[in-house]
Amino acid sequence: MSVTDEYLKNNESYAAERFPGPLSGPPSSHVAVVACMDSRMDIYAILGLRPGEANVIRNAGGVVTDQEIRSLAISQRLLGTREIILIHHTDCPLLNITDDTFKEQIQSEAGTRPSWPVETFPDLAGDLRCSMARVRFSAFLPHRDAVRGFIYDVTTGRLQEVT
Repeated sequence: MSVTDEYLKNNESYAAERFPGPLSGPPSSHVAVVACMDSRMDIYAILGLRPGEANVIRNAGGVVTDQEIRSLAISQRLLGTREIILIHHTDCPLLNITDDTFKEQIQSEAGTRPSWPVETFPDLAGDLRCSMARVRFSAFLPHRDAVRGFIYDVTTGRLQEVT
């Protein structure tokens, strides 16, 4: 049995035993979270969220790019979110490489260089501040005042705010 098949079996149990039923589309807490996709981060557990409370947007590094601005614009304009939480984390693989190095690795294996930015960073807090600034200065987002950033420590489970 593949891992995907195992997960589908888990879904059957979830749907039969734990599914809370249909929920409203707009998040009840009016919060959107942008976080890294790192598998060590259970965003719902870290923040004590329940299904239906927040929009959770994840990507490599938790960086704010045009795609995250797009998702945040939809979250705010169509789903009513007003606050934004950004979460980076310690021990992030994007700290140990540069965009050029990663692109060169891909090019040597795939034969072509990616056109997209990797968005690596040498400093967690510095990159988090850049992501917060991208949100605060985006004309596409009507609610830019309640933006807070945090670094999640993968060894302690704690969040530390970055201002």
